[in-house]
Amino acid sequence: MLNAYAVQNEALVRVETTHDAVPPEVKWVDLLTPGTGEDKLLERCLGIEIPTHEEMLEIEPSSRLYVDHGVRYMTATLLCNTELGTPKLTQISFVLAPGRLVTVRYDTPKPINLFLNRAQKPGTVQGSPESILTGLLDTIVDRVADILEKVSEEIEQVSTGIFRKTGTQRDKPFQEVLQFLGTKGELVSKARESLVSINRLLLFLATEIEGSKVSKDVRTLVKTQTRDVESLTQHCDSLSNKITFLLDATLGLIGIEQNNIVKIFAVLSVVFMPPTLVGTIYGMNFKAMPELAWEFGYPMAIALMLVSGIGPYFYFRKKGWL
Repeated sequence: MLNAYAVQNEALVRVETTHDAVPPEVKWVDLLTPGTGEDKLLERCLGIEIPTHEEMLEIEPSSRLYVDHGVRYMTATLLCNTELGTPKLTQISFVLAPGRLVTVRYDTPKPINLFLNRAQKPGTVQGSPESILTGLLDTIVDRVADILEKVSEEIEQVSTGIFRKTGTQRDKPFQEVLQFLGTKGELVSKARESLVSINRLLLFLATEIEGSKVSKDVRTLVKTQTRDVESLTQHCDSLSNKITFLLDATLGLIGIEQNNIVKIFAVLSVVFMPPTLVGTIYGMNFKAMPELAWEFGYPMAIALMLVSGIGPYFYFRKKGWL
């Protein structure tokens, strides 16, 4: 699917394209999940190469960030499907040619739609492809910041539930807490991987546009975005450490609860051991037993079992073992 946009009144306006030409006023060509031969057709129309899906999946920086015949090729890894609860990483390629920006993607990350909705309002976008690219990157970084902020708030709530509430007051059992922390840890890890990819792209872009005819505002925005990404990466590290701490603390509390349960059973076994011994002794029906024909033998055995059981119980209570 191919979408083309021009800039009118500092706003993006969608432009219809034909199969053999892209109007010259088009500043941004967005190629979503190219069909059979659609990428080759666009290559012939624009005179540039379009990265394939296999090339976009390459992890080497040299395969993701390079310049070919004056065209800058940049591939970044973005978060996708976070609002659905099944976050994943997807690749998007930015091809910055003279006078035109081409994006190639096989998913629809939410920042793309957010940028489109905002950029279609007058006075929001400048006319250069570089400004469109930086606008896209700015929306992407803001989206990651929002995700991390939400994760931070949720982790703080879980932390409160773990350390400041007793077992009967906890909102979630430990099994759900472990599952929640594991899910958020995976999300933070994916967010950090995305930020590292974006940071490489921004550093490459800053180097490429330095000393060029690109406006000063765009260069300043790229530097600002680089600092923001570095700050968010540090925030990811902090969240990862906190999640690891909470996971360790939760496992420790689970161990404590299990030890308490085992301790109760151990104490109970000790408490019931003397009465069991008394009952076992007087359960032997030998003729030579002195108490066998005694009228008060049965009440005496019951009383002895109660005393031998109650005594250790109060002793353990006094020691604080129960």
